[in-house]
Amino acid sequence: MLKGHQSWVFENKPKIISTATVVGPFEGQGPLAEDFDIIHADLYMGQDSWEKAEKTLLEESAQLAIRHAGLTKEQIQFYFGGDLMNQIISNSFAARTLSIPYIGMFGACSTSMETLAMAAYVVNSGGAKYVVAGTCSHNGSVEKQFRYPTEYGSQKPPTAQFTVTGSGSAVVSPEGDGPSITSATIGKVIDMGITDPFNMGAAMAPAAVDTIQAHFRDLQIEPSYYDLIVTGDLSKVGYAIANDLFVRHNIPIKQTTYQDCGMMIYDYEKQQVQAGASGCACSAVVTYGHLLNRVKRGELKRILVVATGALLSPLSFQQGESIPCIAHAVSIEA
Repeated sequence: MLKGHQSWVFENKPKIISTATVVGPFEGQGPLAEDFDIIHADLYMGQDSWEKAEKTLLEESAQLAIRHAGLTKEQIQFYFGGDLMNQIISNSFAARTLSIPYIGMFGACSTSMETLAMAAYVVNSGGAKYVVAGTCSHNGSVEKQFRYPTEYGSQKPPTAQFTVTGSGSAVVSPEGDGPSITSATIGKVIDMGITDPFNMGAAMAPAAVDTIQAHFRDLQIEPSYYDLIVTGDLSKVGYAIANDLFVRHNIPIKQTTYQDCGMMIYDYEKQQVQAGASGCACSAVVTYGHLLNRVKRGELKRILVVATGALLSPLSFQQGESIPCIAHAVSIEA
């Protein structure tokens, strides 16, 4: 049901009946390692390119999520997925392997909650019994496409972020064991004129705050409704800007705990990640692994996950375009 201007309330409360997270070796050295299902020992994962490795990540997380649900892929009606590679090829080729009816989506790093929101909408409306939502990213392939190849060895500024190698998938159903998806707010594209691809956090922060403000307005709630609000991958720079914008817009964010996935997945003291993490997998593996485990343990009752995305491409950057951004929010309850 539409609530306010840009939010949906899912009266049937679709369930996340299973999830799966697969990450690379660097992520396996971080503080959330125990919350990941599979940690690969190398970036190639048995493939001959990083792009093929990224597809492998997604295939593994989707297949594992389906197995965790006690299902087969033949029982899944739809797969919603997207990534950062040209024409979302990681998902398209993984969908070839999965052989599940497929709807490809692109929201850059906001894709995790974009796909989860659409999966919940379809299930809530009776359009499917089982839907998989998934996304992925790979440090080698993404850094090469959007910034500089890893082999180039360029020095990065402190505002730069480190792309997460990983994939997260979730199975959504009308009923079953697992947390409920209660609402979603679809963000607007916000562009503050930033052109620096090494400063994604600053570009994305206004979109995150705009979506969070819309969520509170549409649902007529306060931040205290949630035990935790977490943004996708603003990391240190964007997180600080978001906090400043909350004050400017009179959003009482201190009523609750506010964190950022990009600041949670790596150890700043031991891992050199500049401002923090980014990539489609950032919010996906933190949410489907660490955060939902905390929900299942009873540590969190209600969380709002606000995945953020910078909607640039190499083509738009080469033409001197600024970086439009978006954020999508999904409310999850125990």
